[in-house]
Amino acid sequence: MPPIPGSGLAKGLAVTLRTMTKKTVTAQYPDVQPELPPRSRGVIALFEENCTVCMLCARECPDWCIYIDSHKETVPAAAPGGRERSRNVLDRFAIDFSLCMYCGICIEVCPFDALFWSPEFEYAETDILDLTHERDKLRDWMWTVPEPPALDPHAEEPKEIAAARKTADKLRAQQEQQEQQEQQEQQAQEAAAEAAAARPDAAQPDATQAAAAQEEAAQPDAARPDAAQPDAARPDAEEGKA
Repeated sequence: MPPIPGSGLAKGLAVTLRTMTKKTVTAQYPDVQPELPPRSRGVIALFEENCTVCMLCARECPDWCIYIDSHKETVPAAAPGGRERSRNVLDRFAIDFSLCMYCGICIEVCPFDALFWSPEFEYAETDILDLTHERDKLRDWMWTVPEPPALDPHAEEPKEIAAARKTADKLRAQQEQQEQQEQQEQQAQEAAAEAAAARPDAAQPDATQAAAAQEEAAQPDAARPDAAQPDAARPDAEEGKA
């Protein structure tokens, strides 16, 4: 069937009429900031304390736009007789955003969570050399990194948290057991002291015997008739002589 003459014009006018009847929405940027997703890829932030200068991010970067310099320092032994160790100290960490293609590989391969995405994107410069952000500026971007989304309540607990909780529970159980043992020992000592205090007659004979022995030792020989009388004074001795 041949096309109707003027059908193309009619379709074009229909599209124009539909567009004219819709409300026009204009983004008033920069007066009104756009609503970006919380995990938008705007700029890369550096958390310097977590960086161990492993160089994985620089080696895996497809654009070679990450520059890292470091030096080694000797750490003294922690205990006497121990061995000294050496560690890497970060001197420079820079990212050239004029070369970066925002692939996110550096963030994915970092084993110590030292790099993060920030949704900030307003860092255009008039000089291309200013697009190389040194570690101080990369650290400033950390304040714009949003918090990670909340975990699913039905998700499995991370292994690190589970191990830490298990260790804490074990230490708590040991402390409770030690406190119970100390409490039982204290109760046993208190019970023994109460039992000893409730029996005063048990200790009285010993004291009486000791007092009698002291009195007997203090008496002179003359006061004891059986020990002081001579043999002649005793009738049984005279009868024996007769």
